[in-house]
Order: sequence, then C-alpha cells, then structure tokens
Amino acid sequence: MAIDRRYFLKAGAYSTAVSALSAPALFRIASSPAVASDASIGRDFKAAGYPSEHVKGLMAGKIQINGSNVNFDASAIGDLNTHVISGPRTYDFTEIGLIPYIVAFANDDFRAYSLIPVFPLRIFRHKSIFIHADSRISEPADLKGKRVGTTGYSTTSLTAIRGLLQDEYDVRPEEIKWVIARKDSSAKDSGKASAQENVYPDGLNLSFGPEGKDESDLLVDGDVDALFHAAEPRAFREGHPKVRRLFDDPRKAEQEYYSKTGIFPIMHAVALRSDLIERHPWMPKAVFTAYNEAKNMAYADMQQKWYLRTMPWFAQELEATKALMGENFFPYGVTPNRKALDTMFRYAHEQGFSNRQLKIEEVFAPSTFDLSDG
Repeated sequence: MAIDRRYFLKAGAYSTAVSALSAPALFRIASSPAVASDASIGRDFKAAGYPSEHVKGLMAGKIQINGSNVNFDASAIGDLNTHVISGPRTYDFTEIGLIPYIVAFANDDFRAYSLIPVFPLRIFRHKSIFIHADSRISEPADLKGKRVGTTGYSTTSLTAIRGLLQDEYDVRPEEIKWVIARKDSSAKDSGKASAQENVYPDGLNLSFGPEGKDESDLLVDGDVDALFHAAEPRAFREGHPKVRRLFDDPRKAEQEYYSKTGIFPIMHAVALRSDLIERHPWMPKAVFTAYNEAKNMAYADMQQKWYLRTMPWFAQELEATKALMGENFFPYGVTPNRKALDTMFRYAHEQGFSNRQLKIEEVFAPSTFDLSDG
C-alpha cells in the first residue's frame, strides 16, 4: 500500500465465555509477526487491558466465554499497542488505543485484529489541559501562539484534546508551538509509548524538550506555557503552586460539553484477532457479551454498595451522572457511540494521522454492528 509522504514517524529515541488480544501495525516500521495459531477453541483465552472497575469481573475469572476461562493480564496501553501492532500478538483480544489502531489500519493496511464496540476507557478532556500560573493563559483562545508541552503527539488523549479545542474554541494545532517531552512522569501507568503514538505530521511548529526533563519539569521550569496530559503531570499531583488546570471547574465544562454534543469521548476500544473471527464467527458477540456482563457487575456494585466507598458523596455523584447521561452512562455498541466514533475518526484525519477518514463499518467486526448493551 502506498504511503502518503506527508506522514512520518520519529519513533526512535522518543517512543522507543472470550479470548485475549494484541494490536495493529504501521508504516512498515517492523515486519509483521505471525499470529499464533490455536489448535482448539476449547483452550483458555488470553486477554489484556487495564484493571478498570467495569472490567474486573472478567479479569477476576468470574465470566467465561463459551465455557472457557479467560486469562487476563493487567497491562499499560503503550505496551499493548506495541504488542498488537508490531509485537508478538499473543493476545486473543485486548484493550487498544483508538488512534494508534486507526493509524495502523489506515496507513499500513493493518488487519490482524478487528475492533468490537467495547470501550474500556472514556474520558472527558477539559480536565487534561494544565497551565503555568504565570503564563497569562486564562481561556482556551489564549493557547494560540503559546508553547504547549506533550508526551508524544499522536496519542488518543492528545488527539481528543486538540480536536476539542478546534471544534469548541477555534484553536487549531498549527497555531500552537509544540514541545515534545523526552520523558513522561506517568510512564508507569501508560507504558512505553508505541510508534503509533509518536507520529508527527508535516506543517507543525514542533521541537523536543531538553534531555532529562519530563513534561512536568517543562511546565514548572517555564519551558512551556501549558501542558496537555492524558492523566495528571507529577507537579500537579504534588500540588505545585505554579501548576493548575486551565478550566477552573472542568466538571462543569465537561458536563456542558456533553449536554451540547452528546459525546462521551472514547480513548480505548477492544480488538479481537481477525483469524479467530474468521474461524469462529460467534466470537465477536461472545466477547462483547462478556465485557458487558462485567460492566453490569460494576453497575450493580456501585448502586448496591455505594456505602462502602471511600468517597463521601459517591452516591450523589452517581445519581447526578445518571440524571445527565442516563442509566447506562458507559454504553457499548455502535449505535449509541456512532457520533463519538465518527468524531475521533475525523480528528485522526484532520490532524494528519490517517491518510483518509475511516468509517465505522471498516474497522468493527460486521457481526457487531447491531449489538446492544441495553
């Protein structure tokens, strides 16, 4: 497949009953390893992902798939992306970053895994913009012309932040001076960034931060005016007086965004080995059902055992969330997530990560189009 030369990688120094999975491959950066064969579907399945509340029932072995157990590894997203896209691909199904999958699928004809409409990680991103207290940034428009630090450029989280800023506040990526940190203070939780999370399209004002400094250092030391971060930079977690969020009340901003758009941003999906789908057409539905069953366990636990939570107003927050987003506020399936998915596919193309805008029908297993968790 011909590659549009506008896209390029700088991976080297900077990024270097169900079944388990691994992810896609990209600009021919590595030879594609053979997918492990399975002599019998009667074996246990091998899967991976984060130990999220709504996945723990599956991880703990409380749910089988077609009578088979699921051996579930807890792992970080950067490592999972690499494992699936250019690694050994030993997982039958796995959590995967949505943008890295799109990069590999669109640009390198990656087809070893297909998505199913289960979304283990979704995060509103207003909370993910941090500023230096002396930066004179008080609103999103003030980011234009400023130095903004990131940890990798083509991660799903950063793609979502840039798309949000462009759609809602008319701040375009090319209007920002990007500074890529050489270290990530949250690497323990995110894993080593995959090559697909370090794609830098042409036309950007982009530089790399000093050796030895992580993104938190860049912000505290004034090397950047603002920082986009998937979780929270170390300085913010430690309560540094010079680091704060751009939005004083991100909860309110995120709720207003949801009320306006109906979008609960999708960060991760679940990928299932395509050869298993071909040999066992029942598997996409079975895996979907298993994740949904685990989510329903989490819903029930939240509703029935709220009094065991350490958060003092957990019950009130749960009720407020359901009032705004409905009883099933973490929906799986294509239908309730079509707008959120189309938006992320558009962001990937607009920001130069995919050579075309993908369609839902291309990347999700066809037998999952009509699946519902309602």
